[in-house]
Amino acid sequence: MAKKPRTLKRSAIPRGLSVSLAGIRAGGALAVDSAMQKLRGRGAGGEGSEFARREARRFVAELGRLKGTYVKIGQMMALMGEHFLPPALAEAMHDLGDQTEPLPWESVEPVLRESLGERYTELEIERQALAAASLAQVHVATVRATGEQICLKVQYPGLAEVIDSDFDAVVRMLVLARWVQAGRDLDDWLESMRHHLHNEIDYHREAVLTERMARLVEGVADSGVGYCVPRLFSRYCADRVLALEYMDGLSVTDSRVASLSLSRRNALAMGMLELFFYELYDWGCLQTDPNFGNYLLRLDDRRKSQGNDELVLLDFGSILDCSEGFLYHLRSTIDAGLREDVDGLGEGLIGLGCLPRNATSQARQLFAEFCLQLLEPLRPPARLPPEYLNADGEYCWAKSRLMHRAGKRGAVSATSRHFTPPNREFALIARKLTGVFTFIAVLEAEFNAHDMVAAHIARWREREAHGKG
Repeated sequence: MAKKPRTLKRSAIPRGLSVSLAGIRAGGALAVDSAMQKLRGRGAGGEGSEFARREARRFVAELGRLKGTYVKIGQMMALMGEHFLPPALAEAMHDLGDQTEPLPWESVEPVLRESLGERYTELEIERQALAAASLAQVHVATVRATGEQICLKVQYPGLAEVIDSDFDAVVRMLVLARWVQAGRDLDDWLESMRHHLHNEIDYHREAVLTERMARLVEGVADSGVGYCVPRLFSRYCADRVLALEYMDGLSVTDSRVASLSLSRRNALAMGMLELFFYELYDWGCLQTDPNFGNYLLRLDDRRKSQGNDELVLLDFGSILDCSEGFLYHLRSTIDAGLREDVDGLGEGLIGLGCLPRNATSQARQLFAEFCLQLLEPLRPPARLPPEYLNADGEYCWAKSRLMHRAGKRGAVSATSRHFTPPNREFALIARKLTGVFTFIAVLEAEFNAHDMVAAHIARWREREAHGKG
């Protein structure tokens, strides 16, 4: 008997019920475990036990089984929610992969036909998906009239109808399992996540942002690598379809990238870091998804010690809309951190909404120490830790294991009674910076970055002095 084509379930009821039942099971199991811990004189903190970790893994496995929006919601919570999720669940969420099996052509073709109408016949579309993720999959197509190759990002059928109910089901599970406590801070975080999730499936917004980023990177002339954004083919875009120029390239994790000369790897790494500073200090347009899949490397002849390499930027569904006030405080916070101005750093964090004005000195110190460590690679050369420098006094990004050290500090800080969960925007920026630094570490780059960031800050300060922001 032939296998029935796989499709996303349109009804949210059985999917939501499955997750809710997982939550009830976990909640009851954790309550029993907590009671047993008390009887054994081990305190009430059952959420850190091996039993709790097992229940967390069980729930995450259920999300993975349901696929689609549940996988994306779990990934978002791993990315943004570790400040309010217990460690056992946050750790398990990080293991939720995005190895999504693509839908069969029979399920995707109707979406394309309905979305494109008569334009569908203008394209010769490959039936086999080039790539698949939790919310969409990509098919290569050829424009019959011109021979141009494009990529069609196709949203899964029925996704928009179930996205809110699926999100509510996951939240219901968290409450039933007693992994989170209801409150204003949690409500604000969840609504921010819901908004972020809707942005991910708003292809009209992504099309506008794609063209905006293309214009912005065209104006960069002083980077050691080129930046490239695929051209938008607006004729073949629709509510559930995004059409972009097909671009080939390598992932930063590809072994062929690792074989490049140190000089070229340094140039690529500095290009990624410079891009972040342009986004923050010049454009106010921040791509917050640190996924390596959002970048491709187009390489010159790999035998050369120097090359004209390019960084291809993909997927702008996670661009963060920042207010001018938020950008000012974020820019000021980084500036203060690099000058190790703890008071200025604290004022910046208060302006960002990460600390209340009446925060204790201990709370200020916790946040300041975390920020100062996260900004370690950007310090002036004389203030870089000597144990992480090469013979030429350059920072060794992989050797420093900065993300591991910062993660440990953050985990310890989160257990303090003085800890205040940061807002969504700050968490996203911290994650973006973490992603950029990890990208650089994968390249095993060795360079000092202070002059680069100092130049961006100086230009911003000059604009501020003239009232141009």
